[in-house]
Amino acid sequence: MDLFSSLKSFFRTSTTFVDNWAFTLHYRITTGVLIAFSILVTGKQYFGDPIDCISRDDIPTKLLNTFCWIHTTFSVPDAWEKKVGVEVPYPGVDKYTPGETRKYHAYYQWVCFFLFLQAIFFYIPRYFWKAVEGGRIKSLILGLDCPIVSEEAKKTNRKLIVQYFLSTLRHNGRYFFCFVVAEIMNFINVVGQIFLLDTFLGGEFTTYGLNVVRFSEWEPEVRYDPMIQVFPRITKCTFHRYGSSGDVQRHDSMCLLPINNVNEKIFIFLWFWFVILAIISGVALIYRAAVIKSKTVRFFSTKSRASMCNAENLDIVIKKFALGDWLMLDLLAKNVDPQNFRDIVDDLAKELDGRMCEGKNGSSTTAL
Repeated sequence: MDLFSSLKSFFRTSTTFVDNWAFTLHYRITTGVLIAFSILVTGKQYFGDPIDCISRDDIPTKLLNTFCWIHTTFSVPDAWEKKVGVEVPYPGVDKYTPGETRKYHAYYQWVCFFLFLQAIFFYIPRYFWKAVEGGRIKSLILGLDCPIVSEEAKKTNRKLIVQYFLSTLRHNGRYFFCFVVAEIMNFINVVGQIFLLDTFLGGEFTTYGLNVVRFSEWEPEVRYDPMIQVFPRITKCTFHRYGSSGDVQRHDSMCLLPINNVNEKIFIFLWFWFVILAIISGVALIYRAAVIKSKTVRFFSTKSRASMCNAENLDIVIKKFALGDWLMLDLLAKNVDPQNFRDIVDDLAKELDGRMCEGKNGSSTTAL
């Protein structure tokens, strides 16, 4: 029983939320998906049968497979749209003609490493934000995330939180600035990853998803699979060796690439996922711009996750809070029990409203 408890605590994710759901899609969902794909491709590549080449004469099959895997295979672009079974055995596979244009496929050796590198890039903004945030929100919770706390403990901890907000009032600008920088990093990263993948796949990735959608709408008799150009299942490989007379012999082989069946599905998913993620990240930045511009947006944003709060008191607090103060309050609302958060806002409003009254009375006295 103790062993299972230890394992459960080891795999439990952090319950302190210091970002938003759009941010989570980057560092948790996308990173996890990319690592899973990397492991899948690695298993297929190193523990399966990633390439099978047709061997003839006395060339050992294993030798030919290893050679073609290391030295890459190629397709003939002029043969992609020829009639299969009549003109060519497979799209992109044709007999050799002097001066023919070839398209080499070397990416499949590096897909597992590339996907893992992408996962690292998607986690970098999270790492940056966690380093800047420094566990501040986790320290501020003070056990108030649990609704069952003694009244004395509630009052003491609420007082500490209120004192912290008042003592750091309008001194949390760097906190907000770094969070916005992390969100911008997320957007730049996902857009950059789309173009990086395009370069990796020879300029085919940016239109890949659109071509797949168009292909699915064509008539079966006339449609031509665009995925074959990016991830061919059958390619050619040229092997040279010395013959019995000492002259160089050229051996053309057809190679089956089962691994491309996996790569094709992975990159179709990534195209749609990255496009959706880029749109969500762009919308998140528009929302952040609205938050910077309008205190009303900040009010409704916090109110939506703290419905038990008194609207007047929350309005008082947000009007007095700068952007950094508001962000900390908003993150606190995500982590603290709604009743306890309501009491924190009420206490803050009382203190801030009292300061406002003192300010007004002081100015009146001076005027008199």
